[in-house]
Amino acid sequence: MSLMNFYLITDTHFFKSSLGAYGKEYDEFMRFEQKCFAETEAINNSIFDYLCKTDKTDTVLIAGDLSFNGEKESHLGFIRLLDKLKEGGKRVYVITAGHDFNDECRGYDENGIHPVEATKREELFDLYYEYGFKDAIAVDEKHLSYVAQLCDGVRLLALNNDGTEECRETYDEEQLEWIKEQTKKAREDGQMMFAMNHYPLLPGQPIFSLIGSAVQKNGTDITTMLADEGVHLVFTGHMHNQAINEKTTENGNKIYDVCTGSAIGCPAYMRFVTIVDTDTVDVKSEPIPDFEWDTNGRSCTKYLSDLFDSMILNMLDDMKYHPDRMIRKFGMGENKSLEPVVKFIGKRFDTLKVGTICKLLWVKCDKSIKKMLVKDFAVQLVQNLFAGNQPFVEGTPIGDAFLGVLGRVKPILNKISVKDIDGNPADLYEILKHSAGNYGIDDHNAVLKLK
Repeated sequence: MSLMNFYLITDTHFFKSSLGAYGKEYDEFMRFEQKCFAETEAINNSIFDYLCKTDKTDTVLIAGDLSFNGEKESHLGFIRLLDKLKEGGKRVYVITAGHDFNDECRGYDENGIHPVEATKREELFDLYYEYGFKDAIAVDEKHLSYVAQLCDGVRLLALNNDGTEECRETYDEEQLEWIKEQTKKAREDGQMMFAMNHYPLLPGQPIFSLIGSAVQKNGTDITTMLADEGVHLVFTGHMHNQAINEKTTENGNKIYDVCTGSAIGCPAYMRFVTIVDTDTVDVKSEPIPDFEWDTNGRSCTKYLSDLFDSMILNMLDDMKYHPDRMIRKFGMGENKSLEPVVKFIGKRFDTLKVGTICKLLWVKCDKSIKKMLVKDFAVQLVQNLFAGNQPFVEGTPIGDAFLGVLGRVKPILNKISVKDIDGNPADLYEILKHSAGNYGIDDHNAVLKLK
């Protein structure tokens, strides 16, 4: 095989701005959004301009959630961007995902929320036929999946699993058999095969192993099957976070899940991937290019970071002033007895300092972080989870303080019965430790050895 490379982006969530993204209802909706909305057309225009002009590669992969929420006009606008890439000599391969079809779509204006034309799942094959299906060497139209020959010796297994409600976000037996058939053909033909699947197959961060919607359903079985079938690398999105994770099956076969942040929300990255040989893949991260928008003098990166922070701060404010709303947001219904507790914690966040907690728990605290508000620590902690390469590790002031506090409350954590998405008992101490600090593969730039 010859060396090849490509750009990969995901979760573009393109929204046609003429559909309406402003007004009181819009502002309320955006209080709890990590990703942009009104800005997505401008952001995508900038990304596609860059991809069209680059001479680093002629290949672009896009890993799902192409539209904001399935609006027909958003799809048509996004396809015009794809057309621009194709006209510029680029080869483009996409998969669709859950945000690309809907029964009800909406726009926002001065009059509130209004309906806009939606897209049905059965329309997606024809809409995106030119961008993967047309030149595929194998197509599973029912499951909107295909195999593409990217170059001599390298095949892409492009997977979609947003079928019926009964099989939503998972693979049915028919699709599994199709996948095995394609992996077998790749082995017989002496081809390296890697996959693109919207939903992460491995938890992007340890804390995500407790959240069912953060990981592909039956991901454990799927990763084992893919690795043992000879697919050792998969590119994913969905969670809008940067992460690279590895698993080795009982048969000794490795698989890497390279999850990439959303193109339209912090952390906003593209991946530049070089397949050096059948055993070596070089993955690099690049921030999305600057885009045309009124950022009030901030860099585009700072603008997106501030939007992310405001989401967390708004949640903390709601703990103080609207505890009922926060309780409902986390799926606990109308639990009146919890409201005073949530409200008390919310108020304490405003003034509580890291040094105070450390003092209460007899934990050594470096003077450089004693006056740091717990609220500010929480914001950084959450953003780091999504940005990857979390810095709160042993040997750093904040990492040592955090682990010291965790150590004090470990006996309590050990008594909390929690299971991961596979139903296995979860060690909360280890999960929190490795979610605050990255002790594994570099989430941004790594050379992966597949075998």
